Amino acid sequence: MLGRRCVTADAESIDPTLYNNLQKMLQYSLEDLGLELTFSTEVDEFGMHRIEDLIPNGRTIPVTDANKHLYIQLMCQRKIVGGIQQQLEAFLSGFHELIPPALISVFDDKELELLLSGLPTINLDDLRANTDYVNYQPNDQTILWFWEVMNELDEKQRAAFLQFVTGTSRVPLGGFKFLVGMRGPQKFSIQRAYGENKLPTAHTCFNQLDLPGYSSKQALKKKLLLAITEGKEGFGFV
Repeated sequence: MLGRRCVTADAESIDPTLYNNLQKMLQYSLEDLGLELTFSTEVDEFGMHRIEDLIPNGRTIPVTDANKHLYIQLMCQRKIVGGIQQQLEAFLSGFHELIPPALISVFDDKELELLLSGLPTINLDDLRANTDYVNYQPNDQTILWFWEVMNELDEKQRAAFLQFVTGTSRVPLGGFKFLVGMRGPQKFSIQRAYGENKLPTAHTCFNQLDLPGYSSKQALKKKLLLAITEGKEGFGFV
């Protein structure tokens, strides 16, 4: 709808295996990974198997460390929208008859979702009652600070947080006990991360927040707000 490019984070909730493989490609050399790829992908549609080029004559063009960012970009685009391109174009044609592209071009994807859906009412007591902890205990100081900070956030900030950790600002019908991830029912979880200077990170397909043990409530709040605003696009190309 906004015409923005896909990034690896977009693939996480659709194909976690692809996401993990692309992350490894970004982090390591193709030689170290033992990969020999071309600018093509295998496609199975209607019982038929075929090779599809990602660029003209892509099956003859090798992927190297110098051009792998382009390959990753094209693979994300193909996996996320390639299979529904015709349906997506039909939807956008009808949508743009009602709302011209210029009117929504000033928003990013998260802002557009809030514009279309409205600010959600987030019951923090319900969220807290349906939260799991990994390498944390509910009464650990970091966790107590986290919930104090959540209580201090306004509705827009809470909506941004929910988008950050689940991929959507919508509260599940019936409450957070019905939160769903890639593997079915999946509660919100807070997992201990390490590094005082690092921002909290999220895995939307698992509704998981990786939260470092900060030395103060003020540091936690500052890092969390920075993550849910500046870091909301997820992992991109570096």
